[in-house]
Amino acid sequence: MVCSKHLIWLLIAITWFSSKLSEGREYPWTKAHATFYGDSSGSETMQGACGYGNLFQQGYGLETAALSTALFNGGLTCGACFEIRCYNSAQWCLKGSVRVTATNFCPPNYSLPNDNGGWCNPPRKHFDLSLPMFLKIAQYRAGIVPVLFRRIPCLKQGGIKFEIKGNPYWMLVLVYNVGGTGNVVDVKVKGSKTNEWVQMSRNWGQNWQTSEQLLGQSLSFRVTTQGGRTVQSDNVAPANWEFGKTYEGRNNIGSV
Repeated sequence: MVCSKHLIWLLIAITWFSSKLSEGREYPWTKAHATFYGDSSGSETMQGACGYGNLFQQGYGLETAALSTALFNGGLTCGACFEIRCYNSAQWCLKGSVRVTATNFCPPNYSLPNDNGGWCNPPRKHFDLSLPMFLKIAQYRAGIVPVLFRRIPCLKQGGIKFEIKGNPYWMLVLVYNVGGTGNVVDVKVKGSKTNEWVQMSRNWGQNWQTSEQLLGQSLSFRVTTQGGRTVQSDNVAPANWEFGKTYEGRNNIGSV
């Protein structure tokens, strides 16, 4: 019996350690290019293709980037965090690096060649940074610079947040402020009167939807990131939850 208990605890420890390795693994540096869009206020970076809305209110600020098709992955990369530094351009590069979150999409421009204006055309890996972020790694006059980038863990304050939108027959939930690998790949919801977890489908960006009618029930969520970690937030929204409001869980992945 003692040996069995030790074996069970050993298996639990191995599973936990493996998940930590997956979530916090080292990603290699990869070549890409970077430009900037908007001005120093960052107003043009708001309301992006990931659905985050006001990036200041939601904690992302100006430390953001729009990703080319090759990196955006149809929106599944939304919420992922990257470290970027300029390289191989002594004339324009500045020392140091920036850390940004993927919050928008840089669309292709097929009317221009890939190496002359069509910077976000497939298969190019490209980051369109907010101007303040670009100016930390390169001079303004450069316009476009070669960079090295890598995925890094996202460190967030507080719990995962859920902004609930929709109507009594259709619910759309924006999931944000996610730590760890940052980008969410699966969401489930459960009402206090629901016997089973309800699978949600991704509508766009990091907006997840269901047609399950959950009014009048407290809501719990299960969120899984690309790193394979799952966080269950029980009774995040009370039974009298309302559309248009945001509710915060008590747990996160890699929170500070």
